[in-house]
Amino acid sequence: MNDASTRRRVQAIRQHNPRMTESQKKTQVEPGRAHALAQLVAFQDEAIVSRIAYKGAGGQMTVFAFAAGQELSEHTSPFDAFVQVLEGRVELRIGGQPVEAQTGDLVLMPGGVPHAVRALAPFKMLLTMYRK
Repeated sequence: MNDASTRRRVQAIRQHNPRMTESQKKTQVEPGRAHALAQLVAFQDEAIVSRIAYKGAGGQMTVFAFAAGQELSEHTSPFDAFVQVLEGRVELRIGGQPVEAQTGDLVLMPGGVPHAVRALAPFKMLLTMYRK
């Protein structure tokens, strides 16, 4: 299938999905095709880059790229969140306890428990938050 026909197919899928808002149609990945998650975001010096891959009533999936040393300070979310490390190394602090994770690891951060994120090296993750 060529690029033009792929674009038409994706536009048709998005137009006929009444649950997707216009904002979601612009930010989410294209439905009906495979995506290389780590390629959805690129590293930037001294920055954290993110892209929403999916957002719906049941939750959200966001891909992040952290430059080495970048961090998110401690905060709390009402929802459980899974961190899937796509590339690199990270230290998560969950309820005050450090958890190191690397490429291929999956970590559950329970809702209501304070957590923080610090990149030990450049790293990418898929953060999946789901509403109960």
